[in-house]
Amino acid sequence: MGVLSRIGIALDSELLKRFDRLIERQGYTNRSEAFRDLIRDRLVSERTATPEATVVGTITLIFEHHAYGITEKLTELQHAHHDLVVSTSHAHLDHDSCLEVLIVHGQSAQVAQFADQLIGLKGVQHGRLVMTVPAHTTEHTHNGEHGSEGEHRHTHSHIL
Repeated sequence: MGVLSRIGIALDSELLKRFDRLIERQGYTNRSEAFRDLIRDRLVSERTATPEATVVGTITLIFEHHAYGITEKLTELQHAHHDLVVSTSHAHLDHDSCLEVLIVHGQSAQVAQFADQLIGLKGVQHGRLVMTVPAHTTEHTHNGEHGSEGEHRHTHSHIL
């Protein structure tokens, strides 16, 4: 975190009361952290709206597994977009419904288009895409870690 700056804002009293009740329910201990989180969320939303932005996220699907061909179509689309899919998790909710969560990584527009294709499949009862962006990239050296031999340099993106 950088140097903190103090700012002043003017708010309608009723709006401030509603905000205070909200942040208390969410467990914030002060307004400052709640405001910082709101600002971060808005900045992430702006960046994920940029089509070429590199994003990470989840696609959450609830679907009826008895719907004709749904599991095959989901699998086909995931294989067709293997470059975007990092991981999947599947759970049986009840006799008829399944939950599938995909962790995705790629360009914002491609991830959004992929999510739309999945969510639009017949048999998907509900779906949602949530995206965020790596905050910054750092370069560092590994010395024989992660199964590598010898020293090597590379970059990692770190999430907000």
